[in-house]
Amino acid sequence: MTPDLGQLSELVRAMPGYAPRPAGRATEAMVRAAEARLGPLPPSYRWWLTEFGGVRLLGTEWATVWPEEAHDAYEALTAPWRREGRRLWFAHEPDCGDAFGFVLDQERAGGEWPVVCREGTSGEEHPLAESFAGFLTVRTARALGLGDGPQPALARLWRSTPGVRLDGGLLVYGPHQFVARNREHQVARRAPHWVLVGEDGPGAGLFMRRHGRDRSSVLRCALDGVAPDVETVGERVTGDLLGWLSRDVRPAR
Repeated sequence: MTPDLGQLSELVRAMPGYAPRPAGRATEAMVRAAEARLGPLPPSYRWWLTEFGGVRLLGTEWATVWPEEAHDAYEALTAPWRREGRRLWFAHEPDCGDAFGFVLDQERAGGEWPVVCREGTSGEEHPLAESFAGFLTVRTARALGLGDGPQPALARLWRSTPGVRLDGGLLVYGPHQFVARNREHQVARRAPHWVLVGEDGPGAGLFMRRHGRDRSSVLRCALDGVAPDVETVGERVTGDLLGWLSRDVRPAR
């Protein structure tokens, strides 16, 4: 799914340890110069470089984009060591920790590239996200104790985008919103088998089962009436969260 950059901006600013460093932002000219060497970069990563390129987050060291004369510097995205076959390693944990890279031969819709993690101890690779935005989302979810996501459909969404905000007031949460909203409405106490995954306008929540056989249905239910019987009082919206978001609604402008 196409990353929601508005949600991504909110996610970055809510990340543990976020500290703005405006001087670290790349200019459009710097990004174009890097692309002249590497080829087109994924849209959500280009956006990151120009909006937050100098930020240090989540105990990870990030590649930088510098003027032409610094293209071969060790920290630069264009440094020769970062391109390894069909991988472009854009971030790594210090002290021989895990490395994170784009898979250059598996372009997704909208020009995004999936992200893999290469374990620092074993050197083994495993898929992590469907886009750079999804990479930031999954890393944030794990830092907040949510694993890859508290519910399978939400976890799949987060691998591409940190939630979605849509015209008409519909919002599907990213990890930066999920914890606070579920705590605010006391969902764990009032409806322990359910999670609040979003909002559908004023006063209405979108719920999915945390456990049980049907973990794909999304139900709309009044937030002031959250109770264990969400399935009885709620209205079923869809059985395919990602398909519904992709097909029936458009991002807010």
